[in-house]
Formats: sequence, structure tokens, C-alpha cells
Amino acid sequence: MEDQELAKSSIQIVTDPQQGDGDFGKKSPPSIFTRLHAGYFRISLSFGGQVLLWKTLSEHVYETQAIHFILHIHTFPSMAFLLLWWLSLCILILLSVLYIFKCIFYFNLVKAEFLHHVGVNYHFTPWISWLVFLQTGPFVNENDAPYHILLWVFVVPVVLLDLKIYGQWFTTEKRFLSMVANPTSQISVIGNLVGAWTAARMGWKESAVCIFTLGMAHYLVVFITLYQRLSGANRFPAMLRPVFFLFVAAPSMGSLAWSSISGSFDMPCKMLFFLALFLFSSLICRPALFKKSMKKFNITWWAYSFPLTFLALASAEYAQQVKGVVASAIMLIISAISVLVFLGILIITAVNTDSLLCENDPCLGFMDNNYKT
Repeated sequence: MEDQELAKSSIQIVTDPQQGDGDFGKKSPPSIFTRLHAGYFRISLSFGGQVLLWKTLSEHVYETQAIHFILHIHTFPSMAFLLLWWLSLCILILLSVLYIFKCIFYFNLVKAEFLHHVGVNYHFTPWISWLVFLQTGPFVNENDAPYHILLWVFVVPVVLLDLKIYGQWFTTEKRFLSMVANPTSQISVIGNLVGAWTAARMGWKESAVCIFTLGMAHYLVVFITLYQRLSGANRFPAMLRPVFFLFVAAPSMGSLAWSSISGSFDMPCKMLFFLALFLFSSLICRPALFKKSMKKFNITWWAYSFPLTFLALASAEYAQQVKGVVASAIMLIISAISVLVFLGILIITAVNTDSLLCENDPCLGFMDNNYKT
């Protein structure tokens, strides 16, 4: 009960900027810290995913005539790639520094996020962002010792969060998965799969298999729970519905992780990729589901970008393995959609910078509204 009261009081600080009377109001933190939360790392994750997508396409371009014809590899804009890479690095460092300061000076707000059934899942996104970005560096050798050290620095927190969150699902009475499950619960699974993917790419196959097993076991549990809607859809606000695209991200990353572990895009990878493709098709056939969330810009829109990028990465691996016209067409279509969605959200974000750190952020603010949609 004390933890819940702390969470409610801290969230009230975050969502009520008018609270300025009294002694506590005088000590209220600056707005950038009250409004910043771990969900903002979706921006850096989207940037890192796009850099990795362009890097992957450029590496496989000579092996697929369709890409060669479309992208004209001889004039591939390497300067634009480096610019995007540096921009991605700057955004990731900026968000990391700001959130570190928030953890140090305003730990009660961070704890409030951790106690929230949606906010806790976004604590995986900083580590996922760094793990994805670690694979994009044009100046990094995967065999170097610093690369190995950084991998452990970013993977260990994911495993520690697993121990905390997954342990609560079957050992505590107030944190049963059927009570707290929501689409953002898949972020924890994605964190494990990205960790396995990164470890496998650097040659640590045993560690990759271990992390992959942990992620896929809980993916099955989370997926079945969400599919059966045991947690009740009425508890999830309409403004957060863009995170339904996480249904696409998890199997896409699972196919990439197992491809790196096994050394080829074999049958399990294709099964996961086809599952992701089906879920993506199911979502885009229901635009009314996202109607309310699209009325006004908010940071949740970035949840559209990186799942599509993961799907595009999986489609690139599939096209490389199958080497057929249909596979290449699927890859080109999904990659084009991913880039267009990324650019569209980037432009909208630049136009609505005043709403980027909004006072009533849907990620945390709906607690005080009793989950009304």
C-alpha cells in the first residue's frame, strides 16, 4: 500500500504542474524532469533502428538486384548515413544524461514509473536503444574488448529487470500477469531478444541462447495472456494504442535473434517472421483502432516507428535467404513503409516541439483518470 501511495503521489507531481502552493511546491523539480520518462527512449530506439536498417540494406545490396536497382548503390548517400548515425548518438546520449540526472535527484518520480503497470516496461527501452545502437557503429569492431564490455553493461540491467518483473508475475499476489498485462509488457521480451541478437552477432552463442530462451518463454506467456484479453482492454487508454505495434516488434526481433544464433534464416525464423507479418496486416486493416490516439500528437506516436523497422530488418534477412521476387518485393515495401513512417513522425515531432514534453502525458497521466478512454 505504501508503494502504491508513493506512486500515486509522485504521478500527481508529474501530471499536475499547478501544484505550487506550500513548502513542497517550492521544491518541485524543473518541468523537463517532471515530464521526461523512460518512454522517450522510443525516439532514440527509432533512430537507432533506422540506422541499422540502412546499414543492413547497404550490406546486402549487391546480393539483391531489386535493391540495387532501387537504391543505386554506387551513389549510396554515405554522408547521409553518417549524419543520421551522429544524430542518433546525440539523441541517445542526451536522453541518457537527462534520465540519469532524474534518477539521481528525483528518484521518487522514477520509482513512481517503476511501480506503474505501464511505466515499468519502458525501463527496458534505454538498454534496448543502446544495444541496437551498438550494432550500428561504422567505427566499431565486434571483436574489440570495449565492444564486449559495453554489451555486458547494457545486457546485465535487462536481466536484472527480468528477475524483478518476471519474478513478480508468479510470486506476488498484487502483480499477477493477468492483472497487469498490457501491450507494453512485450518490451521486456524485446529487451531479451535484442540482447540475444547482439550477443550472437559477436560470437557469444551460449549467452545468446540463454537470453533468447528467457525471452521466448515469457513471450509465449505474454502473447497468450494479451490474446485472451485477461487483463481487460478497458484498462488501457486509447491514447496509448500505438503501442499495439509492439505485437509486430516481438516476433520480428525473435526471428532476427534466432537467425544470428543458428547462422541462417531457417524455418523457426520464417515462422516468427510470418507471424509478425500477419499481426502487422491485422493492425493496418483496423485504422479505427488508432483513431482517438491520432487526434493530437504525443510521444506515443514513436511506437509506430521501431516495430516497423524491426519488421523491415527481418524482411531483409528473409529476402537474403529466399532470394525470390516475392521476398524482395515484401522487403522493399516494408522497408519503404518503415522509412516513410519514421520521416513522417520525425517531421511532425519537429513541427510540434512544444508538445514534445506535454503536461498531460498519456503514458503516466491517465492514472489519475481511473483509466478512462
